[in-house]
Amino acid sequence: MKTLPRLLLRLLPVLALAVLAACATGPRITSDADPAADFSRYGSYAFYEPIAMEQSGYSTYLTNTVKTAIRAEMDARGYRYDESSPDLRVNFQGFIRERTDVYTTPRSDVHYYYDYWARSYVAIPVWYDQTRVRDYSEGTLSVDIVDAERNHLLWTGAAVGRVTQQTAAERAAAADSAVHQIFTRFPGVAARR
Repeated sequence: MKTLPRLLLRLLPVLALAVLAACATGPRITSDADPAADFSRYGSYAFYEPIAMEQSGYSTYLTNTVKTAIRAEMDARGYRYDESSPDLRVNFQGFIRERTDVYTTPRSDVHYYYDYWARSYVAIPVWYDQTRVRDYSEGTLSVDIVDAERNHLLWTGAAVGRVTQQTAAERAAAADSAVHQIFTRFPGVAARR
């Protein structure tokens, strides 16, 4: 009876990893910062005009959602919005592209043949690779923070993941979540003025 608790203790790390792997379905987040950047020097921000995502000259509900999410993240870090003379400029870009995954999985099967000499069926194992093709949409949202005076990139963050949302509300919620996850890597807080 004492072997059951030992077995459970050995299986606990495996179960924990399985639970963590199941939770890790969000986008891949990357970021890069200028090592010489001192974010405490800056106190205000504004968006570039036009935003890279609005190159066509008009805004959409998605660009407005991303702007609102970025403003919430910058405000939470103590930066204030100032269109007239900002210390920082924020730009963002989003795009979707179609991707294709081609992968093979090893398979095995058993084929039965009738052996006339033995007068019985004979099972013969067969191994082969099964090729599968999966088409999907991949979305990328990148956010850039730029020193407004020098027009120098200080920080960039990006979220890359599969686009599975069907409705506009689901896409807006996913964009809001992606902005929040990108800003978890943002190293700066505003100067106290």
